[in-house]
Formats: sequence, structure tokens, C-alpha cells
Amino acid sequence: MLLFNWICIVLLMIPLIMSVLYVWAQFNKETVVSFWFGTRFKAHYLPWVILIFNFIIGGSFVNELTGNLVGHLYFFLMFKYPMDLGGRAFLSTPEFLYRFFPSRRGGVSGFGVAPSRPAAQEQGGGGGAVRGRHNWGQGFRLGGMGIE
Repeated sequence: MLLFNWICIVLLMIPLIMSVLYVWAQFNKETVVSFWFGTRFKAHYLPWVILIFNFIIGGSFVNELTGNLVGHLYFFLMFKYPMDLGGRAFLSTPEFLYRFFPSRRGGVSGFGVAPSRPAAQEQGGGGGAVRGRHNWGQGFRLGGMGIE
């Protein structure tokens, strides 16, 4: 996706960010997002709200509009047309990128096994933590070495 966007936008950073934001908003249409001054709305509208906001503040919306259009073009060619309309897939990730960046999902591998249960349970349930608070330990008094 980023390679396609980069080629279409030719290294203009604001349109690149807006195109990625547009694609994210298409996948998360029902997610409620917050914008300036606590305004809340569905993520589907976020790219257009940013476009209007930047037009009001700066007077120009060309970069934001370019990003939204490239994001829409990518989303349509990659997902909407092939999946929803049964058309041909015009875009696909080149194989050499899969060699450098495998499409594995999940956590990091090769660093051992995660513990089966939290350390607090192994020590007998937290060692006297007050309800709703974490037991951070006793620490040391200032000016001393903690030896009485």
C-alpha cells in the first residue's frame, strides 16, 4: 500500500499521510474518534473533517484532497472492486517485498516463551496489596542505605 501511495504521490508527505488515514478510516468506519475540542464522530468522516479543518485554518486543501483521492483509488482497486464488485485485482504486493517483510501475524518470535501466569500469582496473590492499588514495595528512605 505504501509503495503504491508513494508512487502516486511522489513523496509529498501530507498526501501520503492522508491516503493512509483514508484507508484506515474505510476499514474502521464505525470507530468513534475524537478531534479538536472534544468533537466526536465516526472514523469514516475523519479524512474529510481534516480536509475542511485545514481549509478553514490554512486556506488550502489541495494536499488533503490529493491524499484522500489516492487513498480512495487504492482502497477501490485493492478491496472494493475485486471483493465487492467481483472485478479483477489490479494491485498486488510484489513478491520481493514478502521476502523482506513476511506477512506473519502475531507476537514476536524467537525470544523464548511467555510466562504461563503473572508473577504476582506465583508469589501468593500479590503480597498484601491494598484493594485497587498496586503494591510497589517498601523502597529506601532518603539519606540512608535501607539498613536499620
